Amino acid sequence: MIAAIKPAGSNTRGLLAYLYGPGRQDEHLDPHIVAGFAMLGMPDPGRDENATLTELARYLDEPVRLRNGEFGQRVIDHVWHCPVRAAPEDRYLSDAEWGDIAHRIVEAAGIAPAGDDLACRWIAVRHADDHIHILATTVREDGRRPKLHDSGIRVGDTCREIEKDYGLRQLKKGDRTGTRRPTQAEMHKAKRLGWDQTSPEWLEDRIRAAIPHAKSAEELLAYLEADGILIKARRGPSGDLLGYAAGRPGDLNSKGEQIFHPGGKIAPDLTLPKLQARLEIVVLEEHPTARRNRPSTPWHQAADALDALHSDLADDTHAQAHIAALGELLAATAQKAPANLRAELQAASQAFARAQWSQVRAEDRAAYALRRAARDIVQMATGPDGSALAALIAALVWAAIVAGRWHDAKNHAHQADAARQTLHHLQAAADRALTPVLESLSTRQPSDQARRTLAHDVRAAIPDHADRILTDPAWPALATVLADAEAGGHQPHQLLKEAATRRELTTARQPARVLITRIRHTSRNPAPNPRAEAARRRTIRAGANGLDHPSHSPQIGAVAASDPSRRRRR
Repeated sequence: MIAAIKPAGSNTRGLLAYLYGPGRQDEHLDPHIVAGFAMLGMPDPGRDENATLTELARYLDEPVRLRNGEFGQRVIDHVWHCPVRAAPEDRYLSDAEWGDIAHRIVEAAGIAPAGDDLACRWIAVRHADDHIHILATTVREDGRRPKLHDSGIRVGDTCREIEKDYGLRQLKKGDRTGTRRPTQAEMHKAKRLGWDQTSPEWLEDRIRAAIPHAKSAEELLAYLEADGILIKARRGPSGDLLGYAAGRPGDLNSKGEQIFHPGGKIAPDLTLPKLQARLEIVVLEEHPTARRNRPSTPWHQAADALDALHSDLADDTHAQAHIAALGELLAATAQKAPANLRAELQAASQAFARAQWSQVRAEDRAAYALRRAARDIVQMATGPDGSALAALIAALVWAAIVAGRWHDAKNHAHQADAARQTLHHLQAAADRALTPVLESLSTRQPSDQARRTLAHDVRAAIPDHADRILTDPAWPALATVLADAEAGGHQPHQLLKEAATRRELTTARQPARVLITRIRHTSRNPAPNPRAEAARRRTIRAGANGLDHPSHSPQIGAVAASDPSRRRRR
């Protein structure tokens, strides 16, 4: 059940004319009052042929007229309007049930607190099976104004209780981080103009897609203007940017004037201060040649950056920063992906927008690696090879799972649900991206003997999931990947263990496919030098015995200090 409190109005008679009228598309049937502040003696034009809309409006406005006649400052925006709508699959509610719901809504809002005989005047009008409209005038009988601060939150909480009490579809509790729902006027306008989205939705998608292209708020607004979006910047006397509003070309009001939407009205996280916090973080600038000399492509670098996501969720502020940056990486990947994957990735990016933000304040510096990866993709990436893209999308699948788990643990219901929707689209994209890779690998399978040996490695390295892996249709392709890695000097057993450590396989629908992308990504690097690996293991063993480093041992340090040959080798 959704109760949407509308902006305050000033024309009681005009709103009544709409509620009792035929509707914009003749959808209003049998309009009548189902509840009100005083049902006895209240005129109802829907049930009394002698009652008029003007008479009802005067009845509701009486406290307003009295206050305006006694005090110097007139009350103008006094009309409180709240439609309350049931879900399409909910059962039919009687007039008595809708009346009880209306009483609970106005009590929660502060319009008519329980037991308050001097509360505001209000009515609930029903003109359809699935919803009512509550109209109130916000001057009490004693001339005071009601306390309506945070009334939307209280009404939302009451709706969740009503859903349980009446056995209706239960929605998730709001947390004030989501975008506002499109108004009926916006939806009708979009339909009339042949637009797939309302203007705020259209602008939100384009602003989010533009974020990876900019390093500052000024750059972002310039990029949006170059992309055809109309920008109205608000600046101080010094020229500093103080705020902005965006407009969709062709979105005009009744006077033919361009409509602009402030960033915070488009989405709560798209205000100028929040964008500046993400874009203008203090980072160490790389030397221009450093990027050119990186051994990996931006696609591989993005997959590497995602590996740190799971470990960074221990700190809530870091977790929120990484999840917000993950949305930017999704948007960048969707923009640069091949056409056959773009629709699913764009759908994933749009779904994840709701998962990007919560009430947890983000430490944006913590997610620099992910944001740099997103910018590298949009600025430097050319067409990806199939293997690199499949590895990145597989990493994004795992990242969406991790993000959803964090939101679940923090009771962020809307965000967790958005992460699950994102996962659905990413899994479809991952399957499509991996298909040509599997076909290529299947054409050159290792021998039967080699596969048996590799199967033994699987059972030894990942015993809990070995049966699922070896019966997976993609097992022959995984065997080819392991054989290729072994030919390159890697140890299949070690690669399997590392892959299973970085990405648990319980949630994997097809574990062999997950291992293929992970191992191909890891084994692209040269095999470690045996001597260096041995030294690393000795260091780890020393640390396990209570020593941070071999050189920290008193005996080793003494030998090093007294042996001139050792000093010379240093």
